[in-house]
Amino acid sequence: MNIRPALAGMLLSSCVAMPRLDAPPAFSAVQKDLFGIVGSLSNAWADIDNDGDLDFAVSLKSGEIRLYRNDAGTFTSVGAAMGLPTAGHEFRGLSWGDMDGDGDIDLLAGASNPDKNTAVFRNDGAAGFKDVAADIGLTIPGRAARQTNFVDYDNDGDLDVYSGNRMGGNKLFQNSGGKFAQVFAGVGPSDTRPTVGACWFDLDRDGDLDLFLGNQSGATDGLWRNDGGAFVDIAPQLGMHSPGRPREDGSVGCAVGDYDNDGDFDLFVPNYGPNKLFRNNADGTFTEVAKDMGLGEDNHAVGAGWGDYDNDGDLDLSVISYEGPANAQVPLNKLFRNDGAAGFVNVIDKNHSLNAGDHGVEWIDTDNDGGLDLNITDGYGPEGGHFLFRNDLPTAAKKRSLSVLVLDAKGHFTRAGAEVRLLDASGKVLASRLVPAGGGYNSQSAGPVHFGLKTLKPVTVEATFMATGGAKVRRVTNVKAADYAGKSLVVRAGN
Repeated sequence: MNIRPALAGMLLSSCVAMPRLDAPPAFSAVQKDLFGIVGSLSNAWADIDNDGDLDFAVSLKSGEIRLYRNDAGTFTSVGAAMGLPTAGHEFRGLSWGDMDGDGDIDLLAGASNPDKNTAVFRNDGAAGFKDVAADIGLTIPGRAARQTNFVDYDNDGDLDVYSGNRMGGNKLFQNSGGKFAQVFAGVGPSDTRPTVGACWFDLDRDGDLDLFLGNQSGATDGLWRNDGGAFVDIAPQLGMHSPGRPREDGSVGCAVGDYDNDGDFDLFVPNYGPNKLFRNNADGTFTEVAKDMGLGEDNHAVGAGWGDYDNDGDLDLSVISYEGPANAQVPLNKLFRNDGAAGFVNVIDKNHSLNAGDHGVEWIDTDNDGGLDLNITDGYGPEGGHFLFRNDLPTAAKKRSLSVLVLDAKGHFTRAGAEVRLLDASGKVLASRLVPAGGGYNSQSAGPVHFGLKTLKPVTVEATFMATGGAKVRRVTNVKAADYAGKSLVVRAGN
C-alpha cells in the first residue's frame, strides 16, 4: 500500500501553540522505503540497548521478525545480526518484558500455527538474542497465538506470562525463579473461548491486575476479576460480555485508557461488529457509551491505541480497521480526536496518509521531542508495511508534555499495569496513564507513558504499583515539564 500524501492545508504554523480543531493532524512518513515490507502484523516497542530511545520489532507473515534500532530518530534493521529469525513460521504477537529481571528487555513471539512453538528471545546485550523458550517452559504448543502479556498477576515482583489462543484454551504461566509453569489449569483465566485480545488492569483498584478478554467467532467476552487465589468472570454481571453476536462477529482487541481524566481506567474494544467503549464508573461497574461518544461504528476493527497526539491533555484514539472482500481488503482507519464531553470526532479520511494500516497500532515518542508518533502495520495489502509517522506538532505544543518511565526498585522494566496519574496543586487528577500491559494488535510495548499538558504549571506525579498487601503509591511533587524535555522522569517502586 502506498503512503499517500497528506491533505492540502494540513501544515501548521510554528507560531500556533495548538492545531486548529477543524484541521487534519500533521504527520510525516519516516523512512518509508525501509518500512514498506509486505505482510506486516504485530508491532511492539522497547529500548533494547538502554540508550534512552525506543526501538521496535515487527512480525511478518514470512516468519521474519524485523528489529529496528533507533539512533536519535533514525532506524537501522538489526534483527538478523542480533539472532532473530529471518524466515520460518509466522509469529502473530510480540511482547516485550524483562522476564528475568536482569535489566534488559526480552521479546516473546507467539506462533500462529498450533503445530509450532512460541519463541522467547532473551536479550543478552551485545551478544544479541537467544531463544530460551524450551529452557524456561514457554514453548506453549497447540496454540494459535494472539495476545501475550508479561504481567505480575500475583504481585510477587517478577513477570508472569498470559497466552491468548485464537483456537481457545488460554494459559497463565507463573514465573518461579525464571522458570514458568501453568497455573489455574482448566479454571479461571484458562478460558476456553477463542481469544484475540487480552488486557490487564486493576479494574476495581484493589491492588492487583484483572483481565479483560476480547473473544472472536461470536463468543462472549470475559472480564476476570483477580481475587488473589482465584479469578471470577464478572463480565455477565457487568453487562460487558457482548452476548448474542453472530459467528462472524467478535472482539479483536482492547485498549485501556482514562479518556475522561477522572482517575480511573476505561476500556475500548475494537470489534468485528459494533465497537464498544466502557466507561469506568469508579464503583466496580462500567457503562457502555460508544455511540454516545461517537465511537460506536459497526466495522472490521482490528487494533486500537490511546494517545494524546495534540498534547491538549486528553486521550485521543487511533482505530485500525479494514474493508473489502477477503484477499482484497483495504485500510479504513480512523483517528478520533477527544473533545471532552462533546465526544470524539474523526479527523482523517480515506485519502489521509494515516489511512495505511490494517493490523497494528502503537503510539510512541520515537525522537523524544514531546510529540507522540504513530506506528501502524499493513498485513493484507499487496505492498504492505509497518509505517512510521512522525508527529509534526509545532515546537511549542510539543513542549507541553511529560514522559514518565516506571521501573521496579532495581531499575528494571517489570511493572506492567502500574498506574501513573498527574495531580494539580489542589490534588485534583489531571490525567492518568497505564504502563503497557497488552494492546495494539496482539502487542505489548515497554516504555514510558506520555502526557500532553494543557498548561506548563508544575504537577505532582503519582505512580501506583501493584504489590503484596495492596497497591503502593510513590509521589514526586513540583514536577516541571521543562526539566524533562528530551528525557523521562523516572519513578521507581519502593522496596
